[in-house]
Amino acid sequence: MDIPYTVKPRPDTGLYNAKVGIWLFLASEVMLFGAFFSSYILLRVGAPDGFWPDVATAWPHGLLNIPIGTFNTAVLIISSVTVLLAWASLKEGNLPKFKKFMAATILCALGFLAIKSYEYNEKFTHYVIRLKDGTAVTGHLDIDGKSPRFWSLATVEAKKLESIKVHVDVPNQFRYPVGFKHGPPAEAEAKEGGHGAGEHAAREIKTADIALLQAFIPKTGTFFAIYFTMTFLHGLHVLGGAIVMAYIAFVGDGMWKTDPERYTNRIEVAGLFWHFVDLVWIFLFPVVYLL
Repeated sequence: MDIPYTVKPRPDTGLYNAKVGIWLFLASEVMLFGAFFSSYILLRVGAPDGFWPDVATAWPHGLLNIPIGTFNTAVLIISSVTVLLAWASLKEGNLPKFKKFMAATILCALGFLAIKSYEYNEKFTHYVIRLKDGTAVTGHLDIDGKSPRFWSLATVEAKKLESIKVHVDVPNQFRYPVGFKHGPPAEAEAKEGGHGAGEHAAREIKTADIALLQAFIPKTGTFFAIYFTMTFLHGLHVLGGAIVMAYIAFVGDGMWKTDPERYTNRIEVAGLFWHFVDLVWIFLFPVVYLL
């Protein structure tokens, strides 16, 4: 017995079954991400700026890589265009053209995840250092020319380092004055080594002067906890969508020969999910990176 309304629309909804299902699923996704966005806004409104007096509750500015986030946004938007063109190709009856656009969509998805992985790694080597005099700085450690991940003050003390070299963040057009209690360091200090004037300032900090040292990881503070939670959840959706589209396009394409209309509908449903993933990021990027 054939299942009704797998291709033709239902008379009560005007939609075929799969489209009804995806819209119900997306409604639950809106509630899921809506809860996270609501939590983010409430936490953001009640949080102090900077890393003092409390690192755990403070809300820093400019510690995310805005240029990389902007580029990743463009990658995801392009993928939404290519998945739409893939569906349009099937409507034209052109399977090879469809597969080319689907390959481009999946490539964009994997590119998005690769860029996000790079950005995560950048956070794992980025630190907030609070000193005993009440000031705080952020930057990358330089231990024998390498930037270690996930270090803490206990790690520094265990290695019996009397001091550590830090490439301290200096404000530029993408980074606000973060981590400086009385403004950014003097111009002369900014020109000392590091990764270039106006970006990082090389500084030697004595271990005895450090009160706290933590990488940019979830336990460091509220901001990083919700940042990693929301972006990782979104990344899982990107990965899941890419896997489903790759299967439909390159493994389950046998249906195109037996039931092309139903196969086209499957791509439309997958495309609706992908547009939702794109839309979530379009909201996520300005809220987390820019506000």
